[in-house]
Amino acid sequence: MANTYTQIHLHIIFAVKYRDGLIQISWKDELYKYITGIVQERKHKLIIINGMPDHLHILIGMHPTQSIADLLQDIKGNSSTWINKRKLVRGKFEWQEGYGVFSYGKSQIKDVIKYIENQEEHHRNRTFREEYLCFLEKFEVEYDEKYIFKELV
Repeated sequence: MANTYTQIHLHIIFAVKYRDGLIQISWKDELYKYITGIVQERKHKLIIINGMPDHLHILIGMHPTQSIADLLQDIKGNSSTWINKRKLVRGKFEWQEGYGVFSYGKSQIKDVIKYIENQEEHHRNRTFREEYLCFLEKFEVEYDEKYIFKELV
């Protein structure tokens, strides 16, 4: 891609199916390394990854040769297969359908990194659902309540 120059910073958020808290401290770092490998293999730059037992936040520098949808399919599909092959959870591990992707300028990256680093602190006062709805509202994303991440009823 000669003469193609980009600077695309994306904050990606997605959840475990039904927002079950299945990501365990004992293997989350291995999961993060595995996802980092997926991102880097596709020529993107992983800046930071962190999350909670029920969801992940990833900040990347996106390379324009792959669509966001294809990247997320690769990340979610391959990482859930990785978790299931290792039998890290009882039953079948799945990610919730859908995701949120929000773009930032270079001057905002330090604040986004801090936000992702401090997930535990944020979630002392706010649920994942509240956090996610806040992102949608902040970025003025129209949404249908029935498609927001579902809980197991």
